[in-house]
Amino acid sequence: MTYVITEPCIGTKDASCVDVCPVDCIYTREEDPQYYIDPDTCIDCAACEAVCPVSAIYFEDDVPEQWKQYTATNKAFFKDVPASERTFRQRSERSAQG
Repeated sequence: MTYVITEPCIGTKDASCVDVCPVDCIYTREEDPQYYIDPDTCIDCAACEAVCPVSAIYFEDDVPEQWKQYTATNKAFFKDVPASERTFRQRSERSAQG
């Protein structure tokens, strides 16, 4: 199981979730409308869920019915996008912005 980022993130990309993730498993690309959680790296700590300002993050089993497709969208990102194309803000960049 993992956490999933859903529709409210689209267009927001606040990155509070990225800043608190202890295992650095949240990625995006410049052209993507949202962030994505790597299901193979996520440790289910819920740190990201607690800080999301738009309540877009849910435990996989708790994703609301209207946003269930985001579970597949999230998994597809990590299947289809090569690791070299995924963007991740390094901790030093995150600290400088805070």
